[in-house]
Amino acid sequence: MLNSLSGWDDTIVALATPPGVGAIGVIRLSGKMALSIANNLFSGKDLSQQTSHTIHVGYLKENDKLLDEAVVSIFKTPKSYTGEDVIEIGCHGSPYIQQQIIDACIRQGARLAKPGEFTQRAFLNGKLDLAQAEAVADLIASNTAASQKSALHTMRGGFSDNLKVLRDRLITFSALIELELDFSQEDVEFADRKKFYELIDELTKSTKQLTDSFQLGNVIKNGVSVAIIGKPNAGKSTLLNSLLNENRAIVSDIAGTTRDTIEEIINIDGILFRLIDTAGIRQHSTDSIESAGIERSFEKMNQADLVLYLFDAAEPKSAIESLKSELDNKQLQYLLVANKIDEVGEEKSREKFANYNTVFISAKKNLHTEVLKERMVDTVLQGQINTESTIVTNARHYHALKEVEKSLMDIKNGLNDNLSGDLLALDIRRCLHYLGEITGEITNDDQLDYIFSKFCIGK
Repeated sequence: MLNSLSGWDDTIVALATPPGVGAIGVIRLSGKMALSIANNLFSGKDLSQQTSHTIHVGYLKENDKLLDEAVVSIFKTPKSYTGEDVIEIGCHGSPYIQQQIIDACIRQGARLAKPGEFTQRAFLNGKLDLAQAEAVADLIASNTAASQKSALHTMRGGFSDNLKVLRDRLITFSALIELELDFSQEDVEFADRKKFYELIDELTKSTKQLTDSFQLGNVIKNGVSVAIIGKPNAGKSTLLNSLLNENRAIVSDIAGTTRDTIEEIINIDGILFRLIDTAGIRQHSTDSIESAGIERSFEKMNQADLVLYLFDAAEPKSAIESLKSELDNKQLQYLLVANKIDEVGEEKSREKFANYNTVFISAKKNLHTEVLKERMVDTVLQGQINTESTIVTNARHYHALKEVEKSLMDIKNGLNDNLSGDLLALDIRRCLHYLGEITGEITNDDQLDYIFSKFCIGK
């Protein structure tokens, strides 16, 4: 499949480890000349006579010039990452040495790889489907346990297996519908319409579960923006410092100290939370700078995935009841956080706000802030992170699945309206098309170039 495409029958080279000084750098070659190029540079033994999946230590030389002492790993086609001959050169981590070896490989006939080209070749050679290939980039970019787990699940084929089940079952009925068209003059039905109807309902349910998981997938992949909102001097900056366990924001007893938003990132149970400390919200301010800060606070509140509304536990119950109603009307996801319970009294605070699903803390004394962190995680994840089910994190997959949902609805409507087999077949083909787009069975060169251009060079 690969060699039939123009420009894909050559040999590529790139640094596979991050650029910069380190103990070791890894340079990767892939293509039909990879083994011969490495052999031309390697002294001490004939690499072409060595078996696959072996490691060899020796000197790299170009003509009489010594480049480095290196470790060369051999992976022969088809049992390699790309499906081609792959050579990995483990050299010393000097950027100068790495560039000298790459330049020597290029002079021997290789060319510099484009971003993601190794993984793109793995896809084109059938080593990975497109969803798995994209998961490689997600795994490289993962910075939490949750994003790592989700990427590994997809890379190992969990998501693709789900789609294969959907696609195979739909193809079976599609074949029967197409067969009916060949016997249209004889008025026969090979596809049981009742079973087909049941299948469409089942596929619709499965597809909706995947699309519904995208909201959680966004949380896993991109983190959660959390706006800390409240009146001046409610303790927002103190809470930010307490959650971060460092003095990031200026704290004082003077109302309106925080004039602009402050953003910091914290990892809680494998999920990134982007904490945004905002200017205190009050109805009237004669300070133009403070007023601008208040306006920005409202913007951050409306944009946030989660709002922590912090209030003094001494506040009257009626004020919090009005606040809760306002937040509900805005349809925001929020947690009410009663602060300064060390001053008011924890038992008294809990009794006053017992029916408001409130978290009770003292940011100054760092009291119950761990409980707040747990509630933040529970609110955004709703207990789903520990399941082994597929979670959609890729926007391209999500939009394709939404089209699958539409196509399934059209098929169902067609069955309800007793549409002919040829019209049903069109909707089925469209549904199969979008399923194929996710795994790469249906694709085009421009789409592939765009997807793999987002990868790092050397992967």
